[in-house]
Amino acid sequence: MTSRLSIEHGPGWLYGLLTGEEDARVCKDIPDEACDDQPRNFFAYLCANFLNKISDELVSARLILPWLFSVLGIPVSFASFLVPVREAGVLFPQLFVAAYVRALGQRKVVWLIGAVLSALTLFFMAFVAWQFTGVVAGWLLLGCLVFYSCARGLCSVSAKDVLGKTISKTKRGRLMGYSASLAGFITLVIGILLQADVIELHNQLILLVFIITAGVLWLLACLSFCLIIEPAGATEGGGNAIKVAINSFQLVIKDKIFRKYIISRILLLSVALVIPFYVILIQQELKGQLSVLGWLIIMNGIASSLSAPLIGRFADTNSRDVMTVAAFVAGLVGILIWLISNRLINIEINVVLIITAFFLVTLCHGSVRLGRKVYLVDMASVDNRAQYVAVSNTIIGVAMLFAGIIGVLADFYNVQLVILILSVMALLSSFYIKTIKNVSG
Repeated sequence: MTSRLSIEHGPGWLYGLLTGEEDARVCKDIPDEACDDQPRNFFAYLCANFLNKISDELVSARLILPWLFSVLGIPVSFASFLVPVREAGVLFPQLFVAAYVRALGQRKVVWLIGAVLSALTLFFMAFVAWQFTGVVAGWLLLGCLVFYSCARGLCSVSAKDVLGKTISKTKRGRLMGYSASLAGFITLVIGILLQADVIELHNQLILLVFIITAGVLWLLACLSFCLIIEPAGATEGGGNAIKVAINSFQLVIKDKIFRKYIISRILLLSVALVIPFYVILIQQELKGQLSVLGWLIIMNGIASSLSAPLIGRFADTNSRDVMTVAAFVAGLVGILIWLISNRLINIEINVVLIITAFFLVTLCHGSVRLGRKVYLVDMASVDNRAQYVAVSNTIIGVAMLFAGIIGVLADFYNVQLVILILSVMALLSSFYIKTIKNVSG
């Protein structure tokens, strides 16, 4: 049912400016009682989403935490589990608790619980980084990351549901776009301040400030999310994703295209897992200069901003080739960095070279993520999409945790060897992905 509301109600002028509506708001696919509260809910959700996106960047498992681990003298093998724990930790709660969340008439409380737990965990993480170093710090920080990721999982499993009940279908994309753009801008400002040496703090202290700030941002996001007025929703029809995955596991055997997609996703983990090792290599080669960390934050923000709009159009036409090219470039860059760092190519490792390599690999990672998401949606139908998502997420979550073991090689040999192995894996994956069927376009 669709209802209309005068633009003068509440924060109408700004809401109308952001949503492009002049005289009325059209509420689609949300209850009539939620329509009057839509401007308020729009800004409350926008603010909360904006704050937690900045928080996530300040404790990024691909950039900030590997740098922190290196500063604290934590063995490299611990850093290899940062991305797997972060990603799998967010995933598994969604698999197991989705049905219970669905049974709640109002799911906002689940998000609020996750936000408070996220903040508390980050505060404890900062305390650990302040008091401990070495192996002890490594174990404690990984433990903190497990709790933080699970708390983030609670937010993820409830956020889209709340969004779907409070914000009209035609406004959701713009809301997410605004929050991502604002967060990206703030992240770039932070990177510029570090790069320009405006912040005169040493490595460990600035990283502690990042973590504490991230926790505070989660509390502020929690206050903002509290302002959302959520109508009661349907409580039936919720399925347990892990049960769906187990019952549908035969799809991997029977569906050839889906099976090859799963294998491709496992191989593509190499692109995600290699990024922390670039950060550690940079930290080691360039003596942990904060200005370099600033450049990495800037490059990470630019790469994230570019991957969606530029690569998205190509993914709609051929998502398979997006994954193929991104994996190939990531593999090639890693092999070149290994050759240069081992003096097999007579090029000096400098700031420009290493930051360019980081930018390219980060851009490739964003492209891989976008390409494989589009591929799954295009491959699946309405009837089997939920099964495909549950099965693939379960398998990838487990595979990611096992893949973290490869980082142990860095403690026995060096970081460059791990970069080489993961880069060769990415290169080989590009050839394999080229053999799967193009389901887009």
